[in-house]
Amino acid sequence: MIDRNHLLPVTRQAKALGIARSSVYALPRPVSDRDLELMKLIDRLHLEMPFAGSRMLRDLLALTGINVGRKHVATLMKRMVNPPGYSGDSFV
Repeated sequence: MIDRNHLLPVTRQAKALGIARSSVYALPRPVSDRDLELMKLIDRLHLEMPFAGSRMLRDLLALTGINVGRKHVATLMKRMVNPPGYSGDSFV
């Protein structure tokens, strides 16, 4: 897609593709092991209670001894929405 060794500058390549230049330079951060475990728990809880939002999920996690903030739960829920190849209900 973007070739850093091309004669055309990265700025113009990004403009031609219609993407932000910052997305060319930004490297995605890997998901931590803790967050992966939290996402598994959130997914399991969401399958049991699809009506549960971030506040309820935070409280359910707290009952199991996992203290995590509501905003972090919401962020993880957003990351989990419609992964590739998934056609089920989304959190949002």
